[in-house]
Amino acid sequence: MSPLRELDLMTTRRQLFGRTALGLGTAALAQMLGSDPLVAGQGKGESSDGLHHAAKAKHVIYLFMSGGPSHHDLWDYKPKMREMFGKPLPDSIRNGQRITGMTAGQKVLPVCPSKYEFTRQENNEDGVWVSELLPYTAKVAKHLCVVHTAYTEAINHDPAITYIQTGSQIPGRPSLGAWLSYGLGNMNENLPGYVVMHAHSRHAEQSLFSRLWGTGFMPSDHQGMLLRSTGDPVLYLGNPAGVSRNDRRAQLDALAAVNRGLHDRFGDPEILSRIKQHELAYRMQASVPELMDLSEEKDETFELYGEEARKPGSFAACCLNARRLVERGVRQVQIFHRGWDAHGNLVGEHGSQCKDVDQASAALIQDLDRRGLLEDTLVVWGGEFGRTAYCQGRLTKENYGRDHHPRCFSVWLAGGGVKPGITYGRTDDFGYNIADDDGEPIFPQPDKSKFTPGAVHVHDLNATILHLLGIDHEKLTYRYQGRDFRLTDVHGHVVKDILA
Repeated sequence: MSPLRELDLMTTRRQLFGRTALGLGTAALAQMLGSDPLVAGQGKGESSDGLHHAAKAKHVIYLFMSGGPSHHDLWDYKPKMREMFGKPLPDSIRNGQRITGMTAGQKVLPVCPSKYEFTRQENNEDGVWVSELLPYTAKVAKHLCVVHTAYTEAINHDPAITYIQTGSQIPGRPSLGAWLSYGLGNMNENLPGYVVMHAHSRHAEQSLFSRLWGTGFMPSDHQGMLLRSTGDPVLYLGNPAGVSRNDRRAQLDALAAVNRGLHDRFGDPEILSRIKQHELAYRMQASVPELMDLSEEKDETFELYGEEARKPGSFAACCLNARRLVERGVRQVQIFHRGWDAHGNLVGEHGSQCKDVDQASAALIQDLDRRGLLEDTLVVWGGEFGRTAYCQGRLTKENYGRDHHPRCFSVWLAGGGVKPGITYGRTDDFGYNIADDDGEPIFPQPDKSKFTPGAVHVHDLNATILHLLGIDHEKLTYRYQGRDFRLTDVHGHVVKDILA
């Protein structure tokens, strides 16, 4: 085959796959020349700054409790369950709904009330109830909007985590952070727009996969940068031995020229992503060491976050770094904390997990607030689903286990345009189903294609996050394989009742 014929065939193929994949990609490529925020549909009646509407938040810090924290033992106070300790869960409550194979063989599903005491943090009917496991978080309850009625269709970890992070139970879609990077661009040319950290945990059973902060079919420059706690904070960031910064600059200039030539020839947007990543890595050689240097932080800051904040990789250290990142203009910071999958020893495991995250989560809220950052920083705390009202395995008043529960679970949001000091939605007396205003279970599960007041599907949660950042989730699209994709698929509704 002649070179001209080969070029003709390859150009046609690249145009087919590259141009149809661009969607908002032209805006993403424009970021190479600047950092102005851009979203889909700009120029079609949206606000002059490129957003679909006025944004309440500029940043998101997502504290993800991987494994499924128990809403029964942390947020959703159900005192009536104590009257039925150990008795079979009423059939009218389960109503034949799906349960996992781990408890499907149990002859009895015994009602398992929480052993922990709860206190209401505001002197009114809408006050936030908080478990004694979270004493520090209770002190910042005035800032929290606790949603009791998040729900999902996924009942196992991998599809559930993938679902809430990417909008699909099937791997391959862009993550929330990738969508924000793609739609809003970067606010600091020396740091990525999306940073991910893995906090240490004593019970890290579940694996985490890079697709949870990946770009799926989007250009790779929108993926989350994993910030490591040991060794080099970012892999392959430093220059090889004997290579000076000037040498590195000359290498990158030469490589960029080659890559631009390849892009002109084939039209593959991933080539431009490669150039952009090389340039960002070069700038991060100076910005990342400064970011990770906590020596300038005052002692009162470490008193606020706890001494664990001095230990790299601890949840407290991650939270402190999250505040430093948003100060420097990073759009989204995601902290994963594993180990919330309490099938057996919930008291022991949730006890240590809460010690890991309680003080630091509260300190992050306080620190952002005192620095004037909470107003435009949205903090989200939650997992992929909740835990069952019944016990898995042996039940005692001192310890128990709970299975996965997707029908309803609790998440909280703070700052960034969310109403403070409120709860949203209600569950039945067993914390098993989303309930109506009279406390009666809603059967069947709410239809995610329609907005049900008081119910928050994972698509609704993501739609609301995007809305707070000035994005209409129906307009932020990316064209791939002939279809316009969204983070919220073809569903999702903004939960307007929790907006300030």
